[in-house]
Amino acid sequence: MALIERSFQEKIILVGVALGSKGYQEVNSDLDELALLVDTAGATVVGRVIQQRSRPDPATFVGIGKAEEIHRLSEELDVDTVVFDEELTPAQQRNLEKIFGRTAIDRTAVILDVFAQNASTPEGKAQVELALLSYRLPRLRGKGRSLSQQVGRIGTRGPGETKLEEDRRRLLERMSTLRRELREIQSTRQLQRRSRVRSRGATVSLVGYTNAGKSTLMNVLTDANVLTENRLFATLDPRTRRLALPGGEVITLTDTVGFIKKLPHQLIESFKSTLEVISEADLLIHVVDGSSKNAIEQMAAVREVLHEIGAGGIEEVVALNKMDLVKGNPPFDEEIPGAIGISAKDGTGVFDLLSEVSVRLRRRSVLREVSVPVEHGEILAFLHREGEILSERIDETAINVLVRLDPASLGLLDKMFDDLGLKGVGDEKTDQ
Repeated sequence: MALIERSFQEKIILVGVALGSKGYQEVNSDLDELALLVDTAGATVVGRVIQQRSRPDPATFVGIGKAEEIHRLSEELDVDTVVFDEELTPAQQRNLEKIFGRTAIDRTAVILDVFAQNASTPEGKAQVELALLSYRLPRLRGKGRSLSQQVGRIGTRGPGETKLEEDRRRLLERMSTLRRELREIQSTRQLQRRSRVRSRGATVSLVGYTNAGKSTLMNVLTDANVLTENRLFATLDPRTRRLALPGGEVITLTDTVGFIKKLPHQLIESFKSTLEVISEADLLIHVVDGSSKNAIEQMAAVREVLHEIGAGGIEEVVALNKMDLVKGNPPFDEEIPGAIGISAKDGTGVFDLLSEVSVRLRRRSVLREVSVPVEHGEILAFLHREGEILSERIDETAINVLVRLDPASLGLLDKMFDDLGLKGVGDEKTDQ
């Protein structure tokens, strides 16, 4: 999806604050990422300011002296907007705008702006609009209709921007409508997932930091034709496809929205219906940009969001992507034990990754010996469809099958036996 056309190139100053023990280098790295977000939003960074503080100033976050210094720099560089890497309170934002004489926003507003530009489906647009309105609601006080003068800049574009000129009641009504629409979409998704479970293989989700290469990997594995661009949050909408593993097992693979440090809480709440597919997965493939010097920090940010959405306990396979860009030995061997180096771009290591996924899923499965009465061919068909048949032995009254099943399929098999009034399946076996 192309970025929104603009009649001017918005000029930005970035502001980072090293709070407490946080060092200058870490703040500068965070500002590098913020600069990428601003670039994705279509603006240009013309300067950056870094300050060391023990704690934020309640009124201006950076203190009146530093705020006046930023104002002078803004005048000198003729910037349109000042962007803070930390989240500002509504009061801090209003105070800073009075001092600067121009727009002051935070990292959250930039991320929401990028999401607003990239949302393409009705569900994605509704999720982003709800997040935008949730963010803007506490910032309406004292702004009135003046916001209409800022349309077209980062933090003011996207779905719902015209609603900012309506009163609080109308805005809350719109948010209520969006939540209702998303609940209906969520119910539809749950029905679709139940349908997949009834005829299921295992479910696997691709997760990772934004721009780590998840969508490229999805396309290589399944020919899903997911949009891939070398920019942040190029893909917001999930894609689900069937995939046959090297061992013959068929799984359901889903590509999901990428994560980022300090992902706005409003987005996590709004995208919960989309992110539920992750929390319900049997296994995660955590795609990491192996060429990034910040790979470890990016992994930590992804795992923090996974924990927040209830997926922190799901087993993961780590795929170190972009190995075609890495010279010498694969990085992070000690920090990420068991990671598999791949290149989604040229296919290197992909077979090894799928083999590891197959092994991990197999560990979750159970071996059972099942005695299927000859008159109940539907049970035998179920076993062939849902499991891996290791042996069959036929006697006068039954077909004795040694089968490997995942826990969900085993539960369905138990239910079939109960419904038919048959003796339950046999005891669990161990691999030979």
